[in-house]
Amino acid sequence: MDYVSALLPPVVMAVFFIGVIRVIVKTQGGANKTKEDAAVDAALARTEGSPAGKTDA
Repeated sequence: MDYVSALLPPVVMAVFFIGVIRVIVKTQGGANKTKEDAAVDAALARTEGSPAGKTDA
């Protein structure tokens, strides 16, 4: 029975990891993609609009 207690944690972690990957893949795109893209575009526009590289030294 030692092999069961030795294999159980890696198996549980593997199942959890596969579940997390499936959720990540399923949530890519879809209805939220437009909102996420708009948020990224807005953030890029803010950073590109600011005077980068200018320091008062």
